[in-house]
Amino acid sequence: HMVKPPGDEKQRERVLSEDEIRLVWKALDDESPLITALFRIRLLTAQRGGEVHGAAWSEFDLATGWWTIPAERSKNGLAHRVPLSPQAVRILKAWRETVDDSPWVFPSSRKKGPHIAHAQKAIERIVRASGVDFRGHDLRRTAASLMVGAGVPRLVVSKILNHVETGVTAVYDRHGYDLEKRAALDFWGKRLDQIVSGKR
Repeated sequence: HMVKPPGDEKQRERVLSEDEIRLVWKALDDESPLITALFRIRLLTAQRGGEVHGAAWSEFDLATGWWTIPAERSKNGLAHRVPLSPQAVRILKAWRETVDDSPWVFPSSRKKGPHIAHAQKAIERIVRASGVDFRGHDLRRTAASLMVGAGVPRLVVSKILNHVETGVTAVYDRHGYDLEKRAALDFWGKRLDQIVSGKR
Protein backbone atom coordinates (compact mmCIF):
# COMPACT_ATOMS: atom_id res chain seq x y z
CA HIS A 1 0.00 0.00 0.00
CA MET A 2 1.13 3.51 -0.79
CA VAL A 3 0.82 5.33 2.51
CA LYS A 4 4.26 6.10 3.89
CA PRO A 5 4.79 6.09 7.65
CA PRO A 6 4.97 9.73 8.79
CA GLY A 7 8.47 9.42 10.27
CA ASP A 8 9.89 8.37 6.93
CA GLU A 9 9.18 11.65 5.18
CA LYS A 10 11.00 13.73 7.82
CA GLN A 11 14.12 11.61 7.52
CA ARG A 12 14.12 12.35 3.79
CA GLU A 13 14.62 16.03 4.32
CA ARG A 14 17.43 15.47 6.74
CA VAL A 15 20.38 17.86 6.84
CA LEU A 16 23.22 17.02 9.20
CA SER A 17 24.30 19.60 11.74
CA GLU A 18 27.94 20.67 11.94
CA ASP A 19 28.44 18.50 15.02
CA GLU A 20 26.95 15.52 13.20
CA ILE A 21 29.19 16.12 10.19
CA ARG A 22 32.20 16.14 12.52
CA LEU A 23 31.12 12.85 14.16
CA VAL A 24 30.54 11.12 10.82
CA TRP A 25 33.86 12.40 9.40
CA LYS A 26 35.66 11.12 12.50
CA ALA A 27 33.93 7.73 12.34
CA LEU A 28 35.27 7.39 8.78
CA ASP A 29 38.82 7.32 10.16
CA ASP A 30 38.14 3.77 11.35
CA GLU A 31 36.75 2.52 8.05
CA SER A 32 38.71 0.93 5.20
CA PRO A 33 40.59 3.49 3.06
CA LEU A 34 38.10 2.85 0.23
CA ILE A 35 35.03 3.63 2.35
CA THR A 36 36.77 6.62 3.94
CA ALA A 37 37.61 8.10 0.53
CA LEU A 38 34.20 7.23 -0.93
CA PHE A 39 32.14 8.99 1.72
CA ARG A 40 34.42 12.00 2.03
CA ILE A 41 34.25 12.48 -1.75
CA ARG A 42 30.46 12.16 -1.59
CA LEU A 43 30.31 14.91 1.00
CA LEU A 44 32.89 17.16 -0.71
CA THR A 45 31.44 16.94 -4.23
CA ALA A 46 27.71 16.69 -3.36
CA GLN A 47 27.21 14.23 -6.23
CA ARG A 48 24.76 11.31 -6.25
CA GLY A 49 25.88 8.12 -4.54
CA GLY A 50 25.60 6.03 -7.69
CA GLU A 51 27.66 8.53 -9.67
CA VAL A 52 30.46 8.47 -7.11
CA HIS A 53 30.36 4.67 -6.67
CA GLY A 54 30.56 4.07 -10.43
CA ALA A 55 33.30 6.62 -11.10
CA ALA A 56 36.17 5.63 -13.41
CA TRP A 57 39.65 7.17 -13.17
CA SER A 58 39.31 8.16 -16.84
CA GLU A 59 36.63 10.70 -15.79
CA PHE A 60 39.09 12.62 -13.62
CA ASP A 61 41.71 15.21 -14.40
CA LEU A 62 43.38 15.61 -11.04
CA ALA A 63 45.96 18.04 -12.44
CA THR A 64 43.30 20.61 -13.29
CA GLY A 65 40.81 19.47 -10.65
CA TRP A 66 37.89 18.37 -12.83
CA TRP A 67 35.62 15.35 -12.73
CA THR A 68 33.43 14.92 -15.82
CA ILE A 69 30.55 12.52 -15.30
CA PRO A 70 29.69 11.21 -18.78
CA ALA A 71 26.15 11.60 -20.15
CA GLU A 72 25.46 7.87 -19.99
CA ARG A 73 26.11 7.84 -16.25
CA SER A 74 24.40 11.07 -15.26
CA LYS A 75 20.78 11.04 -14.14
CA ASN A 76 19.61 13.72 -16.57
CA GLY A 77 21.52 12.28 -19.52
CA LEU A 78 23.84 15.28 -19.85
CA ALA A 79 27.58 15.20 -19.19
CA HIS A 80 28.24 16.96 -15.91
CA ARG A 81 31.41 18.82 -14.97
CA VAL A 82 32.26 18.75 -11.28
CA PRO A 83 35.09 21.00 -10.06
CA LEU A 84 37.21 19.25 -7.43
CA SER A 85 38.22 21.28 -4.41
CA PRO A 86 41.84 20.99 -3.18
CA GLN A 87 40.47 18.78 -0.37
CA ALA A 88 38.85 16.40 -2.88
CA VAL A 89 41.95 16.31 -5.09
CA ARG A 90 44.13 15.50 -2.07
CA ILE A 91 41.89 12.58 -1.05
CA LEU A 92 41.73 11.19 -4.60
CA LYS A 93 45.48 11.47 -5.19
CA ALA A 94 46.31 9.71 -1.93
CA TRP A 95 43.72 7.02 -2.63
CA ARG A 96 45.00 6.42 -6.17
CA GLU A 97 48.47 5.68 -4.84
CA THR A 98 47.20 2.91 -2.56
CA VAL A 99 44.64 1.28 -4.85
CA ASP A 100 45.58 -1.37 -7.42
CA ASP A 101 45.32 -0.53 -11.09
CA SER A 102 41.58 -0.95 -11.51
CA PRO A 103 39.88 1.42 -13.98
CA TRP A 104 37.34 2.06 -11.24
CA VAL A 105 37.96 4.60 -8.50
CA PHE A 106 36.11 2.45 -5.96
CA PRO A 107 36.57 -1.15 -7.16
CA SER A 108 34.44 -3.86 -5.63
CA SER A 109 36.23 -6.38 -3.42
CA ARG A 110 33.55 -8.92 -4.30
CA LYS A 111 33.29 -10.77 -7.56
CA LYS A 112 29.76 -9.41 -8.09
CA GLY A 113 30.61 -6.25 -9.97
CA PRO A 114 33.49 -4.08 -11.15
CA HIS A 115 32.89 -1.22 -8.72
CA ILE A 116 31.24 -0.87 -5.35
CA ALA A 117 27.48 -0.89 -5.90
CA HIS A 118 26.03 0.50 -2.72
CA ALA A 119 27.57 0.97 0.65
CA GLN A 120 24.57 0.16 2.84
CA LYS A 121 26.57 -1.99 5.26
CA ALA A 122 29.18 0.74 5.59
CA ILE A 123 26.51 3.35 6.30
CA GLU A 124 25.08 1.11 9.04
CA ARG A 125 28.54 0.80 10.61
CA ILE A 126 29.16 4.56 10.39
CA VAL A 127 25.73 5.26 11.93
CA ARG A 128 26.60 2.95 14.83
CA ALA A 129 30.10 4.34 15.30
CA SER A 130 29.12 8.01 15.06
CA GLY A 131 25.74 7.84 16.76
CA VAL A 132 24.41 9.93 13.84
CA ASP A 133 21.41 8.45 12.06
CA PHE A 134 21.65 9.31 8.36
CA ARG A 135 21.24 7.93 4.85
CA GLY A 136 23.67 8.27 1.99
CA HIS A 137 21.58 10.86 0.17
CA ASP A 138 21.61 13.10 3.26
CA LEU A 139 25.28 13.88 2.58
CA ARG A 140 24.40 15.46 -0.76
CA ARG A 141 21.53 17.41 0.76
CA THR A 142 23.69 18.54 3.67
CA ALA A 143 26.41 19.89 1.35
CA ALA A 144 23.79 21.70 -0.77
CA SER A 145 22.00 23.14 2.23
CA LEU A 146 25.15 24.43 3.94
CA MET A 147 26.34 26.03 0.70
CA VAL A 148 23.02 27.83 0.24
CA GLY A 149 23.02 28.76 3.94
CA ALA A 150 26.44 30.37 3.48
CA GLY A 151 25.21 32.50 0.60
CA VAL A 152 25.99 30.42 -2.50
CA PRO A 153 23.18 31.24 -4.99
CA ARG A 154 20.58 28.49 -5.33
CA LEU A 155 21.08 28.39 -9.10
CA VAL A 156 24.79 27.62 -8.66
CA VAL A 157 24.04 24.88 -6.13
CA SER A 158 21.45 23.47 -8.52
CA LYS A 159 24.15 23.39 -11.26
CA ILE A 160 26.50 21.56 -8.87
CA LEU A 161 23.76 19.02 -8.14
CA ASN A 162 23.13 18.64 -11.89
CA HIS A 163 19.40 19.04 -11.43
CA VAL A 164 17.34 18.60 -14.55
CA GLU A 165 16.60 22.00 -16.01
CA THR A 166 13.67 23.11 -18.08
CA GLY A 167 13.10 26.05 -20.37
CA VAL A 168 15.59 28.84 -20.88
CA THR A 169 18.24 27.73 -18.37
CA ALA A 170 18.42 24.32 -20.05
CA VAL A 171 19.48 26.01 -23.30
CA TYR A 172 22.19 28.06 -21.61
CA ASP A 173 25.74 26.85 -22.21
CA ARG A 174 26.40 24.43 -19.37
CA HIS A 175 30.06 25.42 -19.14
CA GLY A 176 28.93 28.92 -18.30
CA TYR A 177 28.83 28.06 -14.61
CA ASP A 178 32.25 26.46 -14.25
CA LEU A 179 33.75 29.39 -12.33
CA GLU A 180 30.79 29.73 -9.98
CA LYS A 181 30.66 26.00 -9.36
CA ARG A 182 34.38 25.95 -8.60
CA ALA A 183 34.18 28.91 -6.22
CA ALA A 184 31.26 27.28 -4.40
CA LEU A 185 32.90 23.85 -4.02
CA ASP A 186 36.26 25.37 -3.04
CA PHE A 187 34.41 27.35 -0.38
CA TRP A 188 32.62 24.19 0.76
CA GLY A 189 35.92 22.26 0.99
CA LYS A 190 37.39 24.96 3.24
CA ARG A 191 34.22 25.12 5.30
CA LEU A 192 34.26 21.36 5.75
CA ASP A 193 37.88 21.56 6.93
CA GLN A 194 36.81 24.08 9.57
CA ILE A 195 33.83 21.98 10.64
CA VAL A 196 35.77 18.72 11.04
CA SER A 197 38.66 20.38 12.82
CA GLY A 198 36.22 22.02 15.23
CA LYS A 199 37.03 25.58 14.16
CA ARG A 200 34.07 27.89 13.67
